[in-house]
Amino acid sequence: MIDRKVETNMSGQAVTSVSTLRSTFLSPKVTSTKAAYSKWRGLMLIIAVGFLLGRAVILLQLLPFTIPFLAVVFKWKRSWSLPAAFALIAGSTTLSFTYAGHTTVAVLFYFILQAILQRFDKKEKFFPIAVFTSVVITRVLGLTFTDGFLYYHLLTALVEGGLALIITLIFMQSIPFFLERRRQVTLKPEEVVCLVILLGSLLTGTVGWMIYDLSIEHIFAQYIVLIFAFIGGATIGATTGVIMGLILSLANITHLFSMSLLAFAGLLGGLLREGRKISVAGGLVVASLLMAMYTDNQAPLQVTLYESLLAVSLFFLTPKSWTNRLASYIPGTVEHAQEQQLYLRKIRDLTAGKVEQFSELFLSLSKSFSFTEKMNEPIESQKEVDIFLSGVTEKTCQICVKKKQCWTKDFQKTYGYMESLMEACNTEGEIKDQTLLTNWKNHCFIDRKVISTIEEQLKNREVEVRLKRQLEESRKLVADQLIGVSQVMGDFARDIQREKEVHDKQEEEVKESLLKLGIDVDLVEIYGLDPGNVDLEMVIPSNKYNEAEKVIAPLLSTILNESIVLKHEEDLRSPNGETRVIFGSTNAFILEQGAAHTAKGGKWISGDSFSTMPLGDGKYAMAISDGMGNGKRAHLESEETIGLLKRILQSGIAEKVAIKSINSVLSLRSNEEMFATLDLAVIDLQEGSAKFLKVGSPPSFIKRGSQILSIESSNLPIGMIKDVDVDVVSEQLKAGDLLIMMSDGIYEAPTRVENTDMLMKRIIRDLQTNDPQEISDLLIEQIIRESDGDIHDDMTVLVVRVDHYSPKWATISSLA
Repeated sequence: MIDRKVETNMSGQAVTSVSTLRSTFLSPKVTSTKAAYSKWRGLMLIIAVGFLLGRAVILLQLLPFTIPFLAVVFKWKRSWSLPAAFALIAGSTTLSFTYAGHTTVAVLFYFILQAILQRFDKKEKFFPIAVFTSVVITRVLGLTFTDGFLYYHLLTALVEGGLALIITLIFMQSIPFFLERRRQVTLKPEEVVCLVILLGSLLTGTVGWMIYDLSIEHIFAQYIVLIFAFIGGATIGATTGVIMGLILSLANITHLFSMSLLAFAGLLGGLLREGRKISVAGGLVVASLLMAMYTDNQAPLQVTLYESLLAVSLFFLTPKSWTNRLASYIPGTVEHAQEQQLYLRKIRDLTAGKVEQFSELFLSLSKSFSFTEKMNEPIESQKEVDIFLSGVTEKTCQICVKKKQCWTKDFQKTYGYMESLMEACNTEGEIKDQTLLTNWKNHCFIDRKVISTIEEQLKNREVEVRLKRQLEESRKLVADQLIGVSQVMGDFARDIQREKEVHDKQEEEVKESLLKLGIDVDLVEIYGLDPGNVDLEMVIPSNKYNEAEKVIAPLLSTILNESIVLKHEEDLRSPNGETRVIFGSTNAFILEQGAAHTAKGGKWISGDSFSTMPLGDGKYAMAISDGMGNGKRAHLESEETIGLLKRILQSGIAEKVAIKSINSVLSLRSNEEMFATLDLAVIDLQEGSAKFLKVGSPPSFIKRGSQILSIESSNLPIGMIKDVDVDVVSEQLKAGDLLIMMSDGIYEAPTRVENTDMLMKRIIRDLQTNDPQEISDLLIEQIIRESDGDIHDDMTVLVVRVDHYSPKWATISSLA
């Protein structure tokens, strides 16, 4: 049986993990075979690496690679430490029995010291100390046994121990990467150097191996330099060449020439990497010829050339998948950037998927909350009548002595009387039919108790119906909110999945246009060209004289046919003093606003509240709320209405949903009659259109020259009824329009005027100013004068003027 572990996501759907899928589609036999093959391959690599490092001798007699390799294998995979030790000894045996004996003693000393340290160091933090100590003791004992004790021998042992200590730290970074699949997709520069040092150490083990007078270590050293130069460019190639040449020269002083050759080949091949493999190989051949012809090289020109050609042949035979895989680990390469982009895309898609799941979850929950049972307030169906009367009889007739006579002999008559009594109480509230009362009194022994029980049961049912209504309203509120949240999260998921579009043509056009004006732009990156949402970044030589704002922004406005402004600038820390600037769209319209308000009777606290707020995406909202009555309570009511509206709108939820949600909150939170009007205007600053949502509020006015437009609706105040129906009135605004919103304290103040709408239009038309703040002040002053100097109610005026956006610097009309 295959154990299938199932995870559950937030939406309740079952999701099978990757490991579960693997175990599901691969049989246990196949899985165990692959695991055995992977283990066997790793063990063979350990043995091969150990064999080569066992042969690695530097400075004629030092073996600093053996014990560090053993220590790293012991810490990394302890079960392979014995095969690694035997491989090291086998490699040393190919040199001489003296080296084999030295390696054997060093291995034994390390195992003994590691066993001792494990008693005190459970986490094996100080295992390099065992490496240093075992190497020093072995070298001192070996030299003392052959030549006697000398302080020079002690110094040599300390040098070898220090090298072993450093190499241990290097191998800790490189061997796990070399022998296992790395999850990390980025190598630090230090880790790249450690990997190259490990490869150079392995090549040291091939010193002395020849094929027809051709040196194996030279061929593979040049091959490795070609690979890294092709992958990482001149910097990585030159660094690899220097490290390879240095390690080989430590193994054999006659290879000192190799350092210059490999470094030059890595530099030249890296500089030519844009020409792909053939140009990198050509760089190595040219470097080999130049170094062989113009330096004192101990190897003949023909041998050096043959070694380079063999290295080039191996380089061309290397599969592209291998180089791409290695390149994906090295920062700065195209493959690494693609790997990072792929990883980011996976994370982005995963995040978007989770957000979409939440969106679907909230939508499903909203449908669930939207389902409500049909409640019939009057008792109509026969089944409901039977249930109701059974409840009445249970409390009355069950304990009556005439129960059998009434419900056995006179069942139809008794049931008819009680049904008539129930209908009379349900429709009229009491029984006014005296004939029915007389007949029931003559028929029933406990007539008054039955009537009172019916009245009591009807009152209980009325309370139950009211509670069910409130529950239904709460469910509607939750459903509306969940739908709004679902829409917002769905939009957010689509924004996450939106990738950067390629705008090469537009980027070149911008560069050429700026070059004609004498501005040499180093970099242009266009991230978006959607109308009203242009996002562009560039690097310019300097912005000392505000060229970005004065010249580049107007030029971009002409090219893109949209108002572009400088959003941000940042000085780059470069020798040339370059500046990074970011440009973006600005709104086609701007608003200038003014507001004035006063409390009833000139008091400090007004029952009106107002707010103006940007909503994002070029939209701007203005709202006035008037709480019922005056004073602190009304102020709190209107202030909370405005606060709720502001938070809901800024979250991205639609205006109608926001108002319905606020209405449900205000109508459900208290049994008291607390109402509030709401006057909301949402202006699109890109198109100049406006949407008006009025709930119990007076008309708003638009002044366009001498023309006065009235915007009104007939909705009741928020909280007055359970299910408010919000009408949306749309209007196209023009540059120079004045939008005037007011509370009912201003609109209803003139009590001696029959047509208040005409009066307000006349007052607004007679205003001789276009300044929004002056209009707000003058309106309140004029209304107070019309009311004989009295302030009968809280007054609030909110005025905005709509104008075209005009940049500070004129747009360049010609690109010539």
